[in-house]
Amino acid sequence: MKKTTYLIIIIALVLIYGAVTYNNLVSANVAVDTQWAQVETQYQRRLDLIPNLVASVQGIFSQEQAIFTALAEARTRYSGAVSVNDKAQAATQVESALGRLLAVVENYPQLKSSETVQTLMTQLEGTENRVSVERNRFNTSVQNYNLLTKRFPSRIIASVFGFEAKAYFEAASGAEVAPKVDLSV
Repeated sequence: MKKTTYLIIIIALVLIYGAVTYNNLVSANVAVDTQWAQVETQYQRRLDLIPNLVASVQGIFSQEQAIFTALAEARTRYSGAVSVNDKAQAATQVESALGRLLAVVENYPQLKSSETVQTLMTQLEGTENRVSVERNRFNTSVQNYNLLTKRFPSRIIASVFGFEAKAYFEAASGAEVAPKVDLSV
């Protein structure tokens, strides 16, 4: 009888551990998805502000049409992206085109003095800060989730139930290089 009781207790503990670990994995997975939604919310805010900034700037000069086109294309790519990695790459393209536009704005005194442009620039700066914070939080959520899927013994539960490691948000190659703007045209 003693052996049977011990066996039942051991089986119960293993089952309880498995259930707790499974629930922790589910919670961590949902946290990653929720945090990505926060990143996307900030991306959407950025994408909503860009057309207003472009319209404000576009009325003053037309020689920077390539930048406007690049922004429109990058926004379209982002809207059509499905996976987290595709959206991250498209967001990096938006950032690159936006960086070129902001460099142009800095070099045109009549744009810098426009109240509308200044207000939109301030809102974009705030949004960029929010994007950075949310990306960092996303990567922290991914790190916590990935640790659960890789540490023993929760690794066993993760593999049994199909929980796989998730990718971190990483800047696209070349993102560390500041955009060059040629205003000599």
